[in-house]
Parts: sequence; C-alpha cells; structure tokens
Amino acid sequence: MIPVVTVVGGLLINAIDPEIAVRSSNYERNFWLLSLLKSLAMLTLFLVNMGLWLLACFFLLKSKQRSYGWLPLAMLGPFGLTILTMLSDNAPTPADLYRQFVSKLKMSVRVVYELGFFIVAWLVAFQVMVLKRDLMITYESATTGVSVVQIIDQQNASSGMYAFGEGLEVMFLVVLGYLLWPICFNAIGRLCGLRAAAETA
Repeated sequence: MIPVVTVVGGLLINAIDPEIAVRSSNYERNFWLLSLLKSLAMLTLFLVNMGLWLLACFFLLKSKQRSYGWLPLAMLGPFGLTILTMLSDNAPTPADLYRQFVSKLKMSVRVVYELGFFIVAWLVAFQVMVLKRDLMITYESATTGVSVVQIIDQQNASSGMYAFGEGLEVMFLVVLGYLLWPICFNAIGRLCGLRAAAETA
C-alpha cells in the first residue's frame, strides 16, 4: 500500500497549486490557505506512510511471534527491516523451506549469508533504479521530442530532488526484495520438490 498511497497522494498534492489564487479577489489570503493545505497534505501523506510502515513491521513480528519490543527498529527504515527479517521464527511452519534453510546455517555462515544478501539487495535495487531512470528518459525524449542530453541536463539542474527520489526508490526496492525473497525461495523449493517427485514416480 505504501507505493500506492505515495503515488496517489503525490498526484493530489501536485494538484494543489497555490498560484491559482491569483484569479481570486483576495489573493494573499487564498494563497496562504492553499499553501497551508498543501503543507498539511504533505504532512498527512508522510504520517500515513509512517503508519503503514509500522504496520508492516508489526505484522512481520506477529508472523514470527516475536516480542513487539523489536518494533522501534522500524524507525531505521530498510536497515531496521533487515534486522527484523533476520530474527528467528518462533512459529515456523513445515512448508516454510526458507526458514528451514536459514535455521540450518551455522552462525558464521549465517552472518556471511545475511551480509552478502544485504549487499546484493542494494546493488540490484540500484541497478533497477538506473535502468528505470534510463527507460523514463528515453520515453520522455520519444514523446516530447526533447533530446536525451537536454533531459539529462534538466535533471542535473535539479540533481538534489532527483537524487532524493531515486534514493527512496532504491530503499523501496530493497524492502521489496527482502519481503519477496523468502516467498520466491519457497516457491522454487516447492517446484523442485514436485519435479523430483514426478521424476521418481
């Protein structure tokens, strides 16, 4: 829900343009009210996303039947989620192949595995963000007729804003990777199990 809320909320916030007050009789008051409304909308979007993030971490702890005392780690963002996903599961299910795999690893191997996955997750997320940025630049160039070089120059002029947005994208992809990896691991394990059973039958 976080990306959906962010995109929809961002569209609504961008629709609030304080400059439309120029058409009204009381420009100063209406401009101030619209600016206040836009600021409140941005604050509301931030608080809703924070609430959804805490809820996601809460459900992660609940699924593992771990103490909710770990919940403050959610404030660390993707780094906190990394720690929460590494916690052992107090209610493992027999069908959870990923938990079985992780629990069989020795502590030293587990540390290397988690560190390696952390690095790979960030590298893959960064490369996906770069690919998406290049595709968006190519698409914008094709639809507007503006050259790729000009679009890149425009983005470089607002590099801080673009860097912040791209950083958020990378963090979102890392979180998504951490949440999807156990699901993919289990799905691949079950498919391999079914294939092995079919071959022996």
